[in-house]
Amino acid sequence: MTNRSGILFAVGATVAGLVTAAPAPASAVGEARGAASIEWTGCGTQSSPTLQCATVRSPLDHDQPSGRQVTLALTRVPHTAKTFQGPLLVNPGGPGGSGLSMAGFVAASLPKAVAAQYDVIGFDPRGVGRSRPALDCVPKYFDPVRPDPVPHSVQDERTNRNRARDFAAACGKKYPDLLPFMDTVSAAKDLDVIRRATGSRQLNYFGYSYGTYLGSVYAKLFPERVRRLVLDSNVDPDGVWYDDNISQDYAFDTRHKAFAAWVAKYDATYGLGSDPARVEAAWYRMRDAVRKHPAGRKVGAGELDDTYLPGGYYNGYWPDLAEAFAAYVHDKDEQALVKAYERFAAVDAEGDNGYSVYSAVQCRDAQWPKDWNVWRSDSRRVHAKAPFMTWGNTWYNAPCADWPVEPLNPVRVSNRALPPALLFQATDDAATPYEGGVTLHRKLKGSSLVVEEGGGNHGVTLSGNACLDRYLADYLAKGTVPRGKGGDVDAVCAKTPDPEPATAKSARPASRTDASGGTLHGLLGFRG
Repeated sequence: MTNRSGILFAVGATVAGLVTAAPAPASAVGEARGAASIEWTGCGTQSSPTLQCATVRSPLDHDQPSGRQVTLALTRVPHTAKTFQGPLLVNPGGPGGSGLSMAGFVAASLPKAVAAQYDVIGFDPRGVGRSRPALDCVPKYFDPVRPDPVPHSVQDERTNRNRARDFAAACGKKYPDLLPFMDTVSAAKDLDVIRRATGSRQLNYFGYSYGTYLGSVYAKLFPERVRRLVLDSNVDPDGVWYDDNISQDYAFDTRHKAFAAWVAKYDATYGLGSDPARVEAAWYRMRDAVRKHPAGRKVGAGELDDTYLPGGYYNGYWPDLAEAFAAYVHDKDEQALVKAYERFAAVDAEGDNGYSVYSAVQCRDAQWPKDWNVWRSDSRRVHAKAPFMTWGNTWYNAPCADWPVEPLNPVRVSNRALPPALLFQATDDAATPYEGGVTLHRKLKGSSLVVEEGGGNHGVTLSGNACLDRYLADYLAKGTVPRGKGGDVDAVCAKTPDPEPATAKSARPASRTDASGGTLHGLLGFRG
């Protein structure tokens, strides 16, 4: 990955004032004649008392609109202001992520005057969560203790290879009628079904992670239906999906090194050394130890990898992960690792569903190598430089080598017909590396890119960074976007501070950054 430090500060000095997009006419957010209506019922919670729930029906095959239907589950926080700007559909990513909780979170996290102008709508995409049918190809597929992802012999590789192949075969056997329609294009067309059901001529969309790709594909299919488009932590559309995963391997390894450097900075707390390289070496010794003797008979090498992977998504988890690390190294406290695993990595039925949809969509969306020698060669090459998650990521995606449905061609998302879109990207994001945000910005003519310089978290708006959130609020309230004076970046915000060890801040209440960041990243989940 390229070193971007320092480049963006120079760009930040050139940022000009805000440019206002022409507001959509009243008819754009008014009723669309002939649209089906949604029957909303109250399903409020303590944190979101006005929340409503509903379902809509959508064609399984959009080329056969009168054929078999799927059911999409929705939630809504309705607008309360006299000024109504239409539906704002929110998506946490995935593919496979449930979005039902996103409506309440986004509505509560935006400034009240802004949220009040929108019907904030969360949804479970086809196959996900409360939508029906919901996929679960192999229940308990991730139950511990799994084989070590890093092959130490031909037999190790064969074991993992057969496991992935069996997962693909199970999906094909269980859902032969659904898998041909589990793809991003079909999900994007579902969004337009939701738009029509709300009675709105246009929709507003706010997506994180994979949700940026879903939103970009929707915008390509229905540019005239897009009113406002917010994309946070952007998928590189040129890498869908094999190349994007290889980029992740390098970026997550860099982020794991950042975790080691943070632990080294607080050697007085954790006692694991003041040299980041020594800390990282200690982590790999821990990994080797649990590979041979799983902690608590539950945390082997693969489970340990999965436990520490969330730290690559969100540094707010670092203090807890460091405490478990130190407890194991110093006290041989296996239960510390077990507790961390159960908090950050254990997969329940919802996780099984999410992985099944993830596999179904990514394997269907685009061509993956059919020759296993390509996977092996690439994994060995990348692992040599980036060992933290390369082989784990290989096996996570390996069902695509034997997927029972032929792949589609990725959508070319370049677009010149949109109103100004607003993109957010952290420079050191591991799940969707920085270059992807620049690429998408270039493809969406008239878009603006706001960068969190030095930030490494995945999902940066509504996570405690007031600078980023001001750009978001201005855009949703008035359609304004920042414009730089040339270059790829239109505005720069400083990153949110790294966390402190839990022992150093336990005497004071959690900051807004701690609270909102933790809530958001709990909703976004991991793996995209």
